[in-house]
Amino acid sequence: MADNKSIFSTFPQPDELLNWYKAQPIAGVPDINGHIHTPHSFSAFSEIAQAFEMAKEEGISVLGINDFYTTDGYEEFAELAVKNKVFPLFNIEFMGLQNDLQEAGIRVNDPSNPGRTYFSGKGLNQPAKMSAASAEVMKNLKTESNRQTFEMVAKLNAFFAEKGIDIQFDAEEVQSRLAINLFRERHIAQAIRIAVFEKEETDLGRAALLNAIFSGKEVKSAIDDVAGLENEIRGNLLKAGGAAFVPEDPKAFLSLEQVMDFIIDAGGIPCYPCLLDFGDENYTDYEGDKEKLLETLKSKNVYSIELIPGRNKFHILKEFVKFFDANSFVVTFGTEHNTPKLDPLKISCGGGIDLDDELKQINYEGAAVVAAHQYLLATGKEGYLKDGIAKVNEKDAFVELGKAVIAKYLEE
Repeated sequence: MADNKSIFSTFPQPDELLNWYKAQPIAGVPDINGHIHTPHSFSAFSEIAQAFEMAKEEGISVLGINDFYTTDGYEEFAELAVKNKVFPLFNIEFMGLQNDLQEAGIRVNDPSNPGRTYFSGKGLNQPAKMSAASAEVMKNLKTESNRQTFEMVAKLNAFFAEKGIDIQFDAEEVQSRLAINLFRERHIAQAIRIAVFEKEETDLGRAALLNAIFSGKEVKSAIDDVAGLENEIRGNLLKAGGAAFVPEDPKAFLSLEQVMDFIIDAGGIPCYPCLLDFGDENYTDYEGDKEKLLETLKSKNVYSIELIPGRNKFHILKEFVKFFDANSFVVTFGTEHNTPKLDPLKISCGGGIDLDDELKQINYEGAAVVAAHQYLLATGKEGYLKDGIAKVNEKDAFVELGKAVIAKYLEE
């Protein structure tokens, strides 16, 4: 909002809100996407407004921002949500590290890096609010993450010079041109692809230059497949074994406990993002046994999970989600949109299979808990956590209140 007020500043008190909701006609389950990235980290969207334009076109009623390491997009996200009558969820994501699992070679929710743990916070304070210590932590994380990317650009320039390829980059210029906040390797891949397209005007010329950049390895993607090309550039140059690869420093990661402390301090609900199957019925060591995963998460006081159904087979997702829902977990879905490919916002499973009514209902209830939590925090009340622990026994009441919050927002 222009004065950075809460989106709930004009909302009635909970009892009045619930009474109003009970008097409304029974409505259907809205389409919800609780996890997208914006240009404040890396995104398929050229600007946040594009995400809301697509949401309106596709009939998405609830949309959740979920950038890495930053809440800087919250104000614009809130403004656009109000303008477009889309209910906003205010989330965040981190890459943490569980050192014991790294040493044991156990993969968590990153299929390639043992111990690395993606972790989200749901329903943070809006306007964003956190302690000075948490703000400093986030600032340092962004600085360290960007330092690695600047080193990649330096190695890339040296590699191009050695190969006689007439492309050079100024890291600060690329960051200012392509990134808003975090400067990631995907931005470097984007810069390389743009440079290739500017230097060569024909498809044959572009393919030949990419082959040279790949040290003779032929490009596989079609030249007009921007997302495919940028993914190939990342894989050939910026990932382990690539000429511009720079290993991540442990300083760029918090422990899982530190991540959770940050999320709770910023008002959020700790949420574990499940990778689940890779589309071929394989799983990481951490997630292969759902009963064991359930007990592990509960032991860490994590009672919320999220999934990106587009990478999962329908029957696997359904069984897994029903299991966690039956165990009183908050479950939400999203699409991420943190690659160059601009897919629809409407959520579907692998192969384009639509969510069924039961999965849509579970996603709705999860989003409702987050909505109720945001609303209560914004009105000075206690949300879904008490002393950092989820109020699992009150989940149904939060679902009902959250549905009322969403309905009131969309009605006004």
